[in-house]
Amino acid sequence: MNNIDILIQDSTSLLASLIEIPSFSREEDNTALCIIDFLTQRGVSIERVGNNIIALNKHFSADKPTILLNSHHDTVKPNPGYTKDPFQAIVEQGKLYGLGSNDAGGCLVSLIATFLYYYEDENLAYNLCLVASAEEEVSGKGGIEEAYKHIPTCSFAIVGEPTLLNLAVAEKGLMVLDCVAHGESGHAAREEGVNAIYKAIEDINWFQSYTFPKESSFLGPVKMSVTMVNAGSQHNVVPATCSFVVDVRTTDVYANVEVLDIIKKHVKADVTARSTRLNPSTIDLNHPIVQSGIALGKSTYGSPTMSDQALIPIQSIKVGPGDSARSHTADEFIYLHEIEDGIRFYIDLLKHIL
Repeated sequence: MNNIDILIQDSTSLLASLIEIPSFSREEDNTALCIIDFLTQRGVSIERVGNNIIALNKHFSADKPTILLNSHHDTVKPNPGYTKDPFQAIVEQGKLYGLGSNDAGGCLVSLIATFLYYYEDENLAYNLCLVASAEEEVSGKGGIEEAYKHIPTCSFAIVGEPTLLNLAVAEKGLMVLDCVAHGESGHAAREEGVNAIYKAIEDINWFQSYTFPKESSFLGPVKMSVTMVNAGSQHNVVPATCSFVVDVRTTDVYANVEVLDIIKKHVKADVTARSTRLNPSTIDLNHPIVQSGIALGKSTYGSPTMSDQALIPIQSIKVGPGDSARSHTADEFIYLHEIEDGIRFYIDLLKHIL
């Protein structure tokens, strides 16, 4: 199926349908069914893993490398500032309003259209694997991380997120650290105890002032922010412990575990990472998919926001129609022309390679 005008029309209708089906993270059953129905009506065989939908091109060959096309169909809960019904697809002045329209519905339906455009081609240089993933907004373990276990080995990925069709070639990772500084309890009126708050302050000052030796050309330095502190039980007792939380945004020049090791070597507090799985990502600027995008006039940049890239263990670019600045805002929308532009862009992006 490669009539682009029909694909554009069908994709816009699909997005309108998805908007009108609530699909909060881990509650995407019905949007999964909607996507399955859309694909099966067009002759595509699918596999469902949880609320993830997986499809392969018709003439898939184990002898060819595979490209992963991924975007998500879950949403956050609607911003309380909405003036329109977040679950009604409303078209006004060239805009399609509704929750998830921009993040990342426009990207998802554009990638689905691109998959369908190439679906029946017999002489592709690569296979195509489409994954409409769940739980992206909460980085859930039942999302792309689980789906990836059920797909063929892929060479690289295109992750659909709203980027104004520019190429995010690097993305920050995330670690949340629980830290506990230890002292000794005592009476505040006497010279007793070792104040754990003062111990914590020493470490907090280190988090504020430390500069990691390597800096990313796209993402800048690793950023560490102490965001929560808790200690003490009453005014006259020297606290024996002081706990604090650190938000760490990692970059493509370090893996999360490397950053964690450096931190543990420098601070006295006990440090526990809630998770190290949300890694930064990067792709070589000379990679054919990046060069294809540059040839189409697109710019490259490093993205401070996280996506399913963090959980995909291969090189990837993040690119798609819509604007990240509209994500999670009240009265979220995408321009209708952005959906058309996204479909045409993805098709051209792959045409250079396929």
